[in-house]
Amino acid sequence: MNPSPPAPLAGITVVDFTCMIAGPYGARLLADAGAEVIKIESPEGDPMRKRTPIRNGQSSYFGALNAGKKSVMLDLKQAGPRKQALDLIACADVVIENFRPGVMKKLGLDYETCATVNPRLIYCSISGYGQTGPKSGHPAYAPILHAVSGYDTANMHYQRAADAPASTGTFVADVMAGHVAYGAVLTGLIGRATHGRGDHVDVALLDTMLSTLVYETQAAQADGPKPGKTVYRPARAGNEFVIIAAITDRNFKALAEAMNRTELLTDHRFSTMASREQHWEEWQDIIADWVRGQDAVDVEKYLLACGVPCTRFRTIDEALRDEHLLARGSLRTARDAAGSFQYLGVPFQSHNVGRSDAVVAVAELGADNETVLEGVESSRYGSASGAPCTTQK
Repeated sequence: MNPSPPAPLAGITVVDFTCMIAGPYGARLLADAGAEVIKIESPEGDPMRKRTPIRNGQSSYFGALNAGKKSVMLDLKQAGPRKQALDLIACADVVIENFRPGVMKKLGLDYETCATVNPRLIYCSISGYGQTGPKSGHPAYAPILHAVSGYDTANMHYQRAADAPASTGTFVADVMAGHVAYGAVLTGLIGRATHGRGDHVDVALLDTMLSTLVYETQAAQADGPKPGKTVYRPARAGNEFVIIAAITDRNFKALAEAMNRTELLTDHRFSTMASREQHWEEWQDIIADWVRGQDAVDVEKYLLACGVPCTRFRTIDEALRDEHLLARGSLRTARDAAGSFQYLGVPFQSHNVGRSDAVVAVAELGADNETVLEGVESSRYGSASGAPCTTQK
């Protein structure tokens, strides 16, 4: 039996100066892929350590964002710890930070300074508006970027009779920015392997949110009447709802036949994709009328058997118990001082990344200070004399 190959990022060292959601999530994806991620925390720790859900004093919210990392506590307001951080960076491959632009410069840990001691460094900055531009210094969290990007307003316009943007509870901007940061760091590492130079990658939550609005950004620029938009409506089925997405002509034919409404196939309003778009609300009304009064589970099973894309709306708890996730190995197990819990690993499948039966540790604050900071003096992070490492990877 052939031994398992090393993880793709094995041997890559990441110094992680992030907190909250976007940066920690992006850095955790790097850890999932095999990188050694050293999370630098203040004496107070990442605020997410105190966020619910809390089990015996431990936040699984924090754990899901930081599983697999080492934790080093450094008071970066002090010169000595800042020097220790710079020594770590001297032989790292990646730095990832999500402070407001300018904070790392004040700490003497900005890209220019770090690149001086490590020219091959991939330095990733994550912020609300990016490192440049007139709004770069504005404070911003995910709900702010949902609003300023137009994302919330676009979603409101897709709701029937909505007179205000929806409340924000899922932080799309943060998670998307974490994904973008992961890709940006990998792009930097591949570039370095090609030309030998480091890079400063600048991830803005505003850019990230606008990138999700592919149709909307084009429609906003269109001259004359705005093009139509297909908006898929939940259809009530008993006490639940289903969503039916008969997008293609093949889907439409299958749905019309499943509904025993084959006359719709020759109805000029619905016979082509273009005509359905022009009469979309009428089409959605027909679907809603057919579903009404039926059982959601029965509708889902029947339409799926007919080849029609459909699902009932599920709770998060139901989704996590889906046998499909178990079969794919999508959930991983982490363990902190309060015990074990599950979290979603990398959102893709690979022979070398993401699927593992190993339990991933969540480090307590400062748990790795001794081993990591002693390593600054060792051949791994520096010379035996204590000088910063100069051997670049």
